[in-house]
Amino acid sequence: MRTGAAAGHRGYHHEAVCYASDEELLAVVVPFLLGGLAAGEPTVVALGERTAGLVRTALPGGAGVSYLTGGAVYARPAAAIREYRDLLAGYVAGGAGQIRIVGEVPAAALGATWDWWARYESAINHAYDDFPLWGICAYDLRTTPAPVLADVARTHPRYATADGRHVPSPAYVDPVVYLSEDRPMIADAIQSTTPVADLADPSAAEARQAERAADGGHLPEADVEGLELAVSETVTNALRHGRPPVRFRLWSGPDRMVAEVTDAGDGTNDPFAGLLPAPAGSAGGLGLWITYQSCNHVAARRTADAFTLRLTAGNPHPTP
Repeated sequence: MRTGAAAGHRGYHHEAVCYASDEELLAVVVPFLLGGLAAGEPTVVALGERTAGLVRTALPGGAGVSYLTGGAVYARPAAAIREYRDLLAGYVAGGAGQIRIVGEVPAAALGATWDWWARYESAINHAYDDFPLWGICAYDLRTTPAPVLADVARTHPRYATADGRHVPSPAYVDPVVYLSEDRPMIADAIQSTTPVADLADPSAAEARQAERAADGGHLPEADVEGLELAVSETVTNALRHGRPPVRFRLWSGPDRMVAEVTDAGDGTNDPFAGLLPAPAGSAGGLGLWITYQSCNHVAARRTADAFTLRLTAGNPHPTP
């Protein structure tokens, strides 16, 4: 049975709270959590350390709220969707008629990697709609850039407000439409340098070898291995599902490695590619889903005559 503002709703009831003070955040979150506890619903906080601390202090002692480490949950969008779906499925299997979660992406996600987190916010309207979830995503107006807030309005069907209202977002866009839009790729400064590898129509093995040869030991081995897997999947997809010529370029710096794979095709036609496992029979979607979980950032660019994927290992938030 659904309760609160989600009463009578089927599937995912997705809201944003955009707050200008800590008091405004708590005015939304505390009643939301207490309402879930009173109804016997699984009630979860996936906020950052500071905001989770505010909520802990504001709630009564011993309140049965579950706390997730926000930074760990929101490491990568595809992994977050997979982990949340597993969590939600477990609650439903235990008999939950509604689950309440309040969360926030890390502050660093609002910068250079916001493009894939914006896609995440849109895609979860579909990805979580199998579950009786009421979720609130928190955004601090004091620190969130205006372009991010514009995307929040387009990816959240509703807002929760400090005065207790739950109102529709007039700018909301269906995920299939939003995720099909072409977005400019923000340039990485490392790409203004000469690439350490520039290969034409390489095999996946040749691209992997070039990536390994460029590794100077300055990145965690897990990041290097993740990029190696992503490079292999992406080059294979370009050769198998794209159109020639295929070009592989790689840049290496002290805190990151950046690879680009370009072919003359149109890219995938699945708007959820990368964030969700590919539907049966889809071309190239499984490799992209693996890639999204193997890199610290993935960006896509489609032009009139080419499709490019950029893969980042190491620090995806370089200082300008």
